[in-house]
Amino acid sequence: MFLAGFEAAGLIIAIIAIIVMVLVFIVSRIRKCPSDKILVVYGKVGKNTDGSNVSAACIHGGAKFVYPFIQAYQYMDLTPLSISVDLTKALSRQNIRIDVPSRFTVGISTEPAIMMNAAERLLGLHLDEIQELAKDIIFGQLRLVIATMDIEEINTNRDKFLEAVSDNVETELKKIGLRLINVNVTDITDDSGYIDALGKEAAAKAINDAKKSVAEKNRDGSIGEANAMRDQRVSVATANATAIAGENESLADISKTDAGRREIEAESLRRATAAEKTAAAKALEESYVAEQLAELARAAREKASLEADVIVKSEIDKQKKVIEAEAVAETFRRQAKGKADGIYSKMEAEARGTFEVLSKQAAGFKALVDAAGNDSDSAVQYLIAQKLETLVGIQVEAIKNIKFDNITVWDGGSNADGKTQTANFASGLMKSIPPMSDLFKMTGMELPSFLGKEIKKEEKPVTPIVEKAPEKPAKKDK
Repeated sequence: MFLAGFEAAGLIIAIIAIIVMVLVFIVSRIRKCPSDKILVVYGKVGKNTDGSNVSAACIHGGAKFVYPFIQAYQYMDLTPLSISVDLTKALSRQNIRIDVPSRFTVGISTEPAIMMNAAERLLGLHLDEIQELAKDIIFGQLRLVIATMDIEEINTNRDKFLEAVSDNVETELKKIGLRLINVNVTDITDDSGYIDALGKEAAAKAINDAKKSVAEKNRDGSIGEANAMRDQRVSVATANATAIAGENESLADISKTDAGRREIEAESLRRATAAEKTAAAKALEESYVAEQLAELARAAREKASLEADVIVKSEIDKQKKVIEAEAVAETFRRQAKGKADGIYSKMEAEARGTFEVLSKQAAGFKALVDAAGNDSDSAVQYLIAQKLETLVGIQVEAIKNIKFDNITVWDGGSNADGKTQTANFASGLMKSIPPMSDLFKMTGMELPSFLGKEIKKEEKPVTPIVEKAPEKPAKKDK
């Protein structure tokens, strides 16, 4: 009985032990996957849809029962790998070799398809080996990206460069089950100094832009101050001119001329002030522009500054000469106008005097005609009678200075006309005196009938009676 009980207890213990061993075995074949690892179960793990065997089963997180004898397992570490890639002498699209030291961070991907690639190509490799493999891929793709870009793009547009590098490198890394976590380009240099020149150019541009901004603000302030000063001086000059014009309204023409002259001077002063301020503002602006260019070429700045000074000075002298010439011309015009007004006034006064004289004479002649019973001939005869003594005096004056010391006439008798030489001499002497009828004709008048009638050519003139000289020649006085 005791033996039977003992055997039954031993059997139960054996069964329990077997059960425990089975449970321990089963538990020992269950593999849990940590979060920083990938569980790769390989062996007979299933079939694909086309009937081919699945190479491995990748699990990230959770647990998996690994069948004994037909399955095995390994873990792949997800720890990121930091790879230093000191790329040197990489050829850019411009055929300029550059150095691109950079650091890439990669790791095994947890995407299902990419995990399968990692299980097929990286399983069993150490991290150092994986790192070297990834480094070779990164070197090749980095050179490829640099060869398709200009240095300006690589240097100035880092985002585009990093995006191109990430796309190319990650595409190749996925083929072996890795993913690109981060890219950090520390610096980009070249042996030719091209990138340094670009940096200096950018720095110079930034400095010049800042100087230009400051210069523009100073220029705006100077222009505003100059405009304010100009407006003030113009207002003062205008007020002074207005006051002077008001004071000179009560003065004579000379005072008006002075007021005009002062107004011209005020205008000239305003123009000169405006021209000086404008020239000063322009010179200041050109000076700042020259300073900006001086960062690129100091010699050019000095030349431009010298040219600006000469041009501004010449412009000021030109404006000054133009203003002085305008002032002189205006003075001459006003003087000429004053002289012309004086001449006109004088001639107008003389014309008024002549008109008054002629008007009085006409009125007097009309009264004379009225007194003669509207007989104009009688009135003219009266006037001629008044002037007869004067006319006779004129004829006397014509022969007054003729001196006859002695006249000797040899009369040789009568000529074909019956006239003697003596008669001819007396007749010629009388004809040398202008007849009164000719005097009247010169004045546009007709000789009154009571003074004699003009002898026509048909009528024969009466031969004057001249005593005949004795035939015996007279003795000539010595």
